[in-house]
Amino acid sequence: MSEHLATDDDARATIGRRVRQLRTARGISLRRLAAELAVSPATMSAVENGRTGVDAVRLAQIAGLLNVPVEQLFPEWSTDLRQRSGRGVLAMAVVGEDWRRFPPIELDAPLAAALAAFLEVGYHGATIRDIAQRAGLSVPGLYHHYASKQEMLVAILDLTMDDLQTRMLAARAEGRDPVARFALLVECLALFHTHRRELGFVGASEMRSLQPAARERVAAARRAVQRMVDVEVKLAAQDGSFTTPHAHEASRAVVTMCTALSQWFQAGGPSTPEEVAHLYVDLALDLVGNHS
Repeated sequence: MSEHLATDDDARATIGRRVRQLRTARGISLRRLAAELAVSPATMSAVENGRTGVDAVRLAQIAGLLNVPVEQLFPEWSTDLRQRSGRGVLAMAVVGEDWRRFPPIELDAPLAAALAAFLEVGYHGATIRDIAQRAGLSVPGLYHHYASKQEMLVAILDLTMDDLQTRMLAARAEGRDPVARFALLVECLALFHTHRRELGFVGASEMRSLQPAARERVAAARRAVQRMVDVEVKLAAQDGSFTTPHAHEASRAVVTMCTALSQWFQAGGPSTPEEVAHLYVDLALDLVGNHS
């Protein structure tokens, strides 16, 4: 189940026990829960028995399907996420009630220079010498920090997805039902791709420049973000809160609409990130057929 939030025996056992207790209390079969998560019943059984770990995004999906806050499954999840950071990040994402706050990102000098170069001339147009000059370093000095231009791109995209996933999990945890969680996730996506426009732009434009292993890891993280929205749309469609007959397609359209903000939004324009986010929540709710 991707990179594990909990890998030690005690943590796996705690998560598994709570999932099994809540699933049983709600009358949901193991097979049904596995099907909703698109995993095999054997995998779900292994999770409940503490034999395999579960990643943070999957944990949020399970919480959504069981209709409980994610903290009820594993309260320590947010502490673990706070400890995750991309290489070169001096100050990055906040979580919990602060997921709407976007303080300036502080990167080490080489990574900040690489980000600026990738934004200006693209990954393939940027050279190590150019990045070193922007960072105020010699080329050998730059290599002391990062082995290659590729390593810097990977670091930028990894920290982008770590920041986004951390915020998405925190936003989703505030919702008490699928409609509320959907609206919070859309707000979070829109805020991220306006406040963190530079990271979102490089993430969208330079995926193709990643080497295969890194590209698959980042793509998996992006799919996990999409699945978070998919789960809430599916649940809301099932209970009649969303009337769209195309839940799967609508969910993808909503996420694409939000991630595209990094392609055109400009700070200092006619709308603030918060105004755009509120508008996009309304547009997204209309798209999925919720008019309450």
